[in-house]
Amino acid sequence: MTKSEWRKKIKNELLSMEANDRKVLSAKIAGQLFETELWQNSNFIGITVSRKFELDTTTIIKKAWEEGKTVCVPKCYSADKMMEFRELNSFNDLENVYMDLYEPIAERTNVIPKETIDLLIVPGLVFDKKGYRIGYGGGYYDRFLKNYQGSTLSICYSFQTAEQLPFEEFDVPVEQIITEEGRYI
Repeated sequence: MTKSEWRKKIKNELLSMEANDRKVLSAKIAGQLFETELWQNSNFIGITVSRKFELDTTTIIKKAWEEGKTVCVPKCYSADKMMEFRELNSFNDLENVYMDLYEPIAERTNVIPKETIDLLIVPGLVFDKKGYRIGYGGGYYDRFLKNYQGSTLSICYSFQTAEQLPFEEFDVPVEQIITEEGRYI
């Protein structure tokens, strides 16, 4: 399958999930994340704020706050296709932008330098067993990961995994993938 075919297939599966299944599986995946050394040893967590059809990240963000971790969420700039991470202290500091994404309000949040982020939870639609991913197609994370030195992992439902995906020379795999069925890589 091509990248666009993968995107369409997985997005349709995400949209067809029952709300209760999403809630139960998201909680199970979050629980596995919290048990990892990567989570336990990280103080600055880079993570997206999930949309309604995606794996729920709000419980992960709340747990990070409870543990005294700094939560860093992405702000994208479409003019130059760049992305920066900003500290999030409250869900009230978010705004709904294009594609129904939630991003930090620049005037209420501070930029967190890339090198400060210990753990980056990289989003995507589908992942393979080597850590390669197909995202939504904007390329923001591909550019950000190019010279990112911290740890990376992705969280997803098991149906979002594949044996092998098409990838380009600029694609950077994540170190670990966590699903409701376990951890990979």
